[in-house]
Amino acid sequence: MNPKDVVSYIEGEPFISVVPVEPGLTNIEKEENGQRIVGMNTENAEINEGLVRFDIIFYVRIKDGISQVIVNVEAQKDEPAGYHILNRAVFYVSRLVSAQKERDFVGINYNDIRRVFSIWICMNMDENSMDYVHLTDDKLLGSYMWKGGLDLLNIVLIGIANELPEHDDKYGLHRLLSTLLSMELSVDEKLGIINTEYSIPVDDKLREDVSTMCNLSQGIRDNTLVDVIMTMYENNFTLEQIAVATKKSVEEVTAVIKKQEPVLA
Repeated sequence: MNPKDVVSYIEGEPFISVVPVEPGLTNIEKEENGQRIVGMNTENAEINEGLVRFDIIFYVRIKDGISQVIVNVEAQKDEPAGYHILNRAVFYVSRLVSAQKERDFVGINYNDIRRVFSIWICMNMDENSMDYVHLTDDKLLGSYMWKGGLDLLNIVLIGIANELPEHDDKYGLHRLLSTLLSMELSVDEKLGIINTEYSIPVDDKLREDVSTMCNLSQGIRDNTLVDVIMTMYENNFTLEQIAVATKKSVEEVTAVIKKQEPVLA
């Protein structure tokens, strides 16, 4: 679908780590003007477990106008080294399904469970990639058709390489994401690609959001550079060697080491 057409199917405002919800409080409901009010989780916590916070969650109405699905989007600056990301994604979709009880379906009405999509965007990968992980039914004996939804649990893993991919249908999604997340492109360059290649209207709000993303990217880059400088310094590199390696002046390197302001020019 054209990106500008997708927007009309998103229902309400996406929840971006705004609504604090825990098991036991997940499905609290109240009556307002005779209507049942229910909320969406952005957090889940278990006793004796660490807090889990969903990045973004929202409802999407399918084109048939009847079906509604839940979409969860998670962003990772790179593939985690401490655990397998697919395992975490399985955990997330499982929680998103179980949290629907008494909110999206009541009692034993399991046929009302909404499909869940958990989309993971991993940056700084070796190549552009995308995998779709979902349930399958392997018939081991007989041919009985068990009723139910194999499409309830859906995981999409998107790997984003550092280089901006070419303008090609094959890399349409990756080029859009790479453009938004790029540390090299300016605000105007990003908005140009978004508008001309994806027909996404550029207004003041979008310009402000893209500008904010560019500032965050610069902050990440600067923090990374600080780490490099301090690592080299702690390993007895000279100030001149550090300056050459980081393409900064000796004075800037000294300012970082002494934690002076401004840290970097």
